[in-house]
Amino acid sequence: MSTLVAHSVYLTDRSVRNLLRQPIFVFVTLIQPMVWLLLFGQLFKSVVEIPGFEGSGSYVEFLTPGVVAMTALFSAAWAGTVYIEDMERGVMDRLLASPVSRGAMMNGTLAYQSLVCTAQTLVVLGVAWLMGARFSWTGVAVTVVAAILLTLIFAALSNAVALLARQQEALIGISQFTALPLTFLSSAVMDPKLAPHWIEVAARFNPLDWVVVASRETLLGSPDWAAVWPRLGALVVTALVMGWLATRAFDSYQRSA
Repeated sequence: MSTLVAHSVYLTDRSVRNLLRQPIFVFVTLIQPMVWLLLFGQLFKSVVEIPGFEGSGSYVEFLTPGVVAMTALFSAAWAGTVYIEDMERGVMDRLLASPVSRGAMMNGTLAYQSLVCTAQTLVVLGVAWLMGARFSWTGVAVTVVAAILLTLIFAALSNAVALLARQQEALIGISQFTALPLTFLSSAVMDPKLAPHWIEVAARFNPLDWVVVASRETLLGSPDWAAVWPRLGALVVTALVMGWLATRAFDSYQRSA
């Protein structure tokens, strides 16, 4: 176990060092969230006055959990890019031939993505605060945890796609295929009770919506924990399953090498 942890830390450090050489990556991934928060937050601020809209407070406060979840999803969907670059440079084959375990290789990328997600989430929450939103510290903590869990799910999926397809185009495809549909099949930008009933039903099975609900329930205080804990639990289980499946994808990669 100590070897697994040591190797995981080493590989996480490798990714962090690469990020420090090109810190612009974090800012680039925040461009779209800032568009959603700054522009959509102002453009649709009057929707809270629509009869039947159940969000409390301002629309920025309602929208912020959705922006956090979208940021985590969009960024994690590109996690497999690191694997593809390693394949092209021959680093992946050398790592698989070394004593480093596959679990550590997966843990390293997931831990790195979690660190990036944490920074992005705090920036989004900070900008929302500057726009007048006010959040509880408990809600901030729950939001960070939920966003990390969503990152683990989709970063693992992205890594698995990279190992199976070995093509950047496949990652672009999976990103486009999942990101926007999951966003609009959730309560990220609108109260689902104002949408068609089938969207409200679909949101119950959407991991992105689990994050949004858990975050929104806790950020403004007086949370309904009966709505929060089951969704956090579902995120944990899904993250563990996806991490295990993604690690198994190394077998397929080596068989087809």
